[in-house]
Amino acid sequence: MPGETAMLQGAGWDEHAAFMDALVEEGLIVLGGPVGDVEKGPALLVFDSGSEADVRARLADDPWMDTILTVESVQPWTIWLRRPAG
Repeated sequence: MPGETAMLQGAGWDEHAAFMDALVEEGLIVLGGPVGDVEKGPALLVFDSGSEADVRARLADDPWMDTILTVESVQPWTIWLRRPAG
């Protein structure tokens, strides 16, 4: 793909992407992706989950966990502003 980054060509990308896609299909991940510099910046994942423990437990099975990825923090998010549907 044009503009493909080294991250997308790296070892285990297909397995990591399939893992994340499964969490999206399940409805656990609502939004996700790198913030800022795709190669160096952190990623942000928005989960629809009731607990930090659940988020950490599910991410523990990611093939990239603890090698390429680490969980820096899990924070609750209260949404006060949202564009109306439609």
